[in-house]
Amino acid sequence: MPAFETMRALLTQGGHRLSVGRAGVANRASDALDAVSRSLPSLLDSWKAALLGLLTEATQNKLRWHLASIVPRLKLSVPERRRVAEALQSYLDDPSSIVKTCALQGLADLVRQDAALLPEVLDPLRIHSRSGTPAMRARGRNLPLPLEGCGKG
Repeated sequence: MPAFETMRALLTQGGHRLSVGRAGVANRASDALDAVSRSLPSLLDSWKAALLGLLTEATQNKLRWHLASIVPRLKLSVPERRRVAEALQSYLDDPSSIVKTCALQGLADLVRQDAALLPEVLDPLRIHSRSGTPAMRARGRNLPLPLEGCGKG
């Protein structure tokens, strides 16, 4: 079984988030990948396909919020950025406030990489930054780019 399939199998297993089984592996692995991706995202290049697949398949909250942070840090092609934007927009409907907040940040990070995504994601960013959970509204006020002026030029 290829390494990325093994990683996918471990990270997508269900169970209680604090269990010592595969769900625990998913939590620890996603924490580690998030930390690595902050400073050296290129180390995850060989895992990009698996991470993109997990982005749409993951059901565990902690894994989803980490993926929403990790994947936009990767070097993505235009089609991959569009796919990620679509997945992150679906995360905005997640019941978890932190998943939604991380998805909001991930969308903003994608727009910083590719201003052509702005028309597609600006309305969801505006709506959730103004009417989402308190965490989403706070994040929306502090997004690292001037959304209104991005893409103009």
